[in-house]
Amino acid sequence: MEKGHTMRTPEQIAEQCEQIALDDHLGEVTKWREETGGHAAGHLPVYTPREVIDAAGMLPVGVVGSGEMEIIRGDAYFQSYICHLPRSVVEMGLTGRLDSLDAMIFPATCDVIRNLSGMWKLLFPEKLVHYLDVPHNHDPEVGGVFYAGELRRLAKDLSKISGVEVTDDALRTAIEKRNESRRLMRKLFDLRSDSPEKVPTSELYVLMRAGFQMPQDAHDALVKEYYEAALASSRPEFDNARVVVIGSFCEQPPIGLIRTLEKAGCYIVDDDLLLGAHFILDDLELEGDPFTTLAKSWFDHARSMPSRFVPDEVKGEYLVQLTKKRQAEGVIFAAPSFCDPALLEQPMLQDALERAGIAHTSFKYAENNGQFHPILEQAGTFTDSIKLWSEAS
Repeated sequence: MEKGHTMRTPEQIAEQCEQIALDDHLGEVTKWREETGGHAAGHLPVYTPREVIDAAGMLPVGVVGSGEMEIIRGDAYFQSYICHLPRSVVEMGLTGRLDSLDAMIFPATCDVIRNLSGMWKLLFPEKLVHYLDVPHNHDPEVGGVFYAGELRRLAKDLSKISGVEVTDDALRTAIEKRNESRRLMRKLFDLRSDSPEKVPTSELYVLMRAGFQMPQDAHDALVKEYYEAALASSRPEFDNARVVVIGSFCEQPPIGLIRTLEKAGCYIVDDDLLLGAHFILDDLELEGDPFTTLAKSWFDHARSMPSRFVPDEVKGEYLVQLTKKRQAEGVIFAAPSFCDPALLEQPMLQDALERAGIAHTSFKYAENNGQFHPILEQAGTFTDSIKLWSEAS
C-alpha cells in the first residue's frame, strides 16, 4: 500500500466490481478497446482456456447473459422449454450489447449451446464463431491429441483476427500468468472457507464476474486488494450454516438470489458459480508443448462438472469430498430451469450425499428470476434444520 493511500473496504471494492459485472453493454471492454486498439473474444461462463486468447493478443470476455434485460427478439430463436441463457445471449447480440466482441467461443456444454453456436453463425456472419469441442476419451494419445489439435485450431482462428501468432513461448507466458491468477483465487476461496464472514459469496461472485470484462493484470490487482481488505476486516461472525452451492456452472443466478441465501443464514463456503474462473484446480506445468499442457489440464487438473465426462467416475464422490474439505454442513442444489446436464446429474449427487449422511435441498431458478421469497423460506428452513438436528452441528 502506497504511503498516504487509504485502504478501501471490501464493500467498496465489491461495489465497484458489481457495477462492472452487471453492465451488459460491456463498458469495460469498450473502454479497453478504445485505449489499446486491441481485439476481444467472448466465451460462455463454462470453462474456456483463456490462455489461448491471451496468447493471441486478445481480451477474453466472459458472456454470462443478462437477467436485467427484457427478452423480446431472443425468444423468437429458441423454444420455451430450454434454459434462459441462450435467449438472453441472442438478445444481447441483436441489441448491440456485444458489438465490442470480434469473436464468440462456445465450449461444448450441451445441445442448447451447440445450437446457440450455429444460430450465432447465421445471425452474425461477419464475426468469428468457434465451437470448442472437448474430449471424452481420456487416453493421452487419443483424447489428449484430439483436444490439443482443437486448441491449435482455436489459436489459428483467433490469430487471423488479431494478427498475432500464438507461439509456444507466448502460450507458456500466458499459462504462467494464469497460474498466478489461479493462485490468487485459491487464496481467496480458502479465506472464504476459513472465515466466511469476511468473504461473503455475494461479494466474491461480483469480483469474479468483473474479471470476465477486465484485463488480467487489472483484475489480479483487484483480487489482491480485496483479499487484503477482507483479511483486515472485522465483520462479525454469525452462527450460520456452512453450505456448498452446486448446479450453477453455466447459466448464472441473479445476484439477488445469492444474497437471499446469505440472508437465510447460509455461509456459502464453496460453489460452482462462474465455473470457468476456477475450473482448473492446480498450477499447470511450463515445460514441454504448451498445447499439450492445456489439453492435459482437462484430464488431470479440472474439477468435476456435469458436462465433463470422466471414465469410471463415481458420481458424487467429488462433491462429498469437497463438502468435507470445506467442513460444510449441507449442500444446496441450485440449478437453472431446464438445464439438462445439471438436472440429470443431480439425483446421482443426491444419492452420494445421502450415503455420506450429508443434508441437502434443491430449487431451480432462471437468470431473470426476481421472486426470492420462496427461496428465502426454503433456505431458511434448511439452515434451521441443520442447526437443530444435524449431527454436524
